[in-house]
Amino acid sequence: MDRKVATIQDVARVAGVSTATVSRTLSKPSVVSTTTRDAVLSAIEATGYRPNTMASNLRRQRAGSVIALVPNLANPFFSQIFAGLSSVLTEAGFGLLVADTQTGSDPDERLSHYLTSGMADGLVVFDGTLSPEVLARGQRPPVLMACEWMDGGLPSLTVDNVAGARMAVDHLVAQGHRRIGHIGGPEGNVLSLARVQGYRAAMTKAGLAVRDDWIFEGDFSMDSGAQAGRDWLRRGDRPTALFCASDEMAVGFVGAVHRAGLSVPRDVSVIGFDNIEVVQHLSPALTTIRQPRHLIGARAAEMLLDMITMGSLSGPSEKIPLEFIERDSVTAPQSA
Repeated sequence: MDRKVATIQDVARVAGVSTATVSRTLSKPSVVSTTTRDAVLSAIEATGYRPNTMASNLRRQRAGSVIALVPNLANPFFSQIFAGLSSVLTEAGFGLLVADTQTGSDPDERLSHYLTSGMADGLVVFDGTLSPEVLARGQRPPVLMACEWMDGGLPSLTVDNVAGARMAVDHLVAQGHRRIGHIGGPEGNVLSLARVQGYRAAMTKAGLAVRDDWIFEGDFSMDSGAQAGRDWLRRGDRPTALFCASDEMAVGFVGAVHRAGLSVPRDVSVIGFDNIEVVQHLSPALTTIRQPRHLIGARAAEMLLDMITMGSLSGPSEKIPLEFIERDSVTAPQSA
C-alpha cells in the first residue's frame, strides 16, 4: 500500500499552528518566533513533508534557479567555484545552471536569451568579454560579475590580482632572482592586464628591468604554457624565474622544461596563480597564489541572492583576499 504523502495541513496539525503560519515559516522564517519555527521544523521532520518548490516558485513568479556563465567549462579553475555556488544556492532552494559563453557563434545573442527567457532569477557572470550593453539592459534579472569585471557599474566579486602578482614577484626577488620573466594571459583580458601590471610594479619597486622579450604570450591554457616553455628554451639569454598568470600555464611550462632534460627549480623557478587542485601533486609541487575558490562561489551566491530577495539590479562590490602558497618550484638561482 502506498504511503500517504504528507501535506501542509498535516504539518500544521502536528505543530499546533495554522497552515498560514507553516507557509510563513517556510518562506520567511525570520518573521516568526523561534518557538514557532522549531515547532514547524519538528513537525516537518515528523511528517516527512516536502514543500512543493515548483508551485512556490510559480506563486512568487520565480524560476528557482541561477545561471553561471563561464568562458571555458573545461577549465579546472571553476570546479570549486561551482561547489561553493551550489552549496549556498541549494540551501536557499535554488538550482544552479551552468553555460559556456565561448560555445556557438554569437555569445551576445545567447546572453540576451539568458537574460530575457525567464529561466533564471539571476546570473553570475565569470566572463568579462561579454557585452556590457547587453548585461546592463533594464528588463533583466540581477547580474553579478565574479572573478572578472567590466565597465558599466555592475556589482562584482573579485580578488586583488595586482597584489597577487606582486606577491609572486616579491618572493622571487627575496630568493635572489633578478632575471624574472612573465607568462601572460589572453590579450585584453582584465585578469591578464591586472597581473602583468602587478608584475611590472613589483619589478620596478625592486629596481629590476622589465624586458619585453621576457614577457611570453599565453591564454591561460597548458598548451600556451608549454609553448612559452619551448620559447624560453630557445633563448640564449633566459630569465631564471617565471611568474605565470595561471597555474595551467605553469603546468605546461614545467612539462616543456622537463621534457627538454632540464629541471624546475634547479634550472628555472616557477610560480603560478590560482592554486587549482593538481598543482600540489606535481613534482615539484607548484608555488602559487591561492584564490579561495569555494569561498568565491559561496559569497557570489550570497550576494546574488541578496539582490534577488530585494528585487534590486544593483548591489555592493567586494574583494576577497589572496594567499601566497609556498611549495617546491622556487629556489635561489644557480648563479646566486
